[in-house]
Amino acid sequence: MPLRILLRTVSLLLMGLFCLSAAADPLGIGGPYGEYSMAYQGPETLTLLVIPDGSGDGFGSASLPDGGTEDATITLTLLDAGYNPIYQFPREDMWLQSRDNGMVPCNGGTIADANTDVNGITHWTNPVLAGGYSETLTEALVNGSHLELTVGVKLSFNSPDINGDLVVNLVDIQLFTQDFFSGYDFRSDYYRDGTLNLADISLMAQAVGAACP
Repeated sequence: MPLRILLRTVSLLLMGLFCLSAAADPLGIGGPYGEYSMAYQGPETLTLLVIPDGSGDGFGSASLPDGGTEDATITLTLLDAGYNPIYQFPREDMWLQSRDNGMVPCNGGTIADANTDVNGITHWTNPVLAGGYSETLTEALVNGSHLELTVGVKLSFNSPDINGDLVVNLVDIQLFTQDFFSGYDFRSDYYRDGTLNLADISLMAQAVGAACP
């Protein structure tokens, strides 16, 4: 085979391999691969109270449906294409979202606590800055991409910012009042005990005026 044709063939093969690699690795870091999990492994779905100014509950105090609390800390392990830990992956590029997007974060309001450590691990323990409500699975995204090994964790959200406009105001008070007098609605059960009562009124009152920093 003439050298010119051979070189052209090799060049085309290399270009093809590059395109395949880019398609398999859209983040350009040799991955990422890995998984995430929630500390609580029981059968119930936990609920986290979130407020736009960050004054909601930390992940260690997520609520059970009966009013008890459990640890909803989320741990993510990030690996490259060789399944080696990715060290110091930026926390800003790892965030949480509810599958239905009902939980509405402030800018950067659900990013990880810290960059990944030497083992490729980071956590979510601190209160998130968000409003809205969701009863679907919670997912961790890396640069906007899903990790293939985990489909989500059983963590719901509710907030005094019921309509998710990232400020707790009269609109939310009106929605809460409607729920209170209609009997029950998950979105207004901040104390998370299956009923709307004075405890929920108190939490709503404390949050009035809260907004993203």
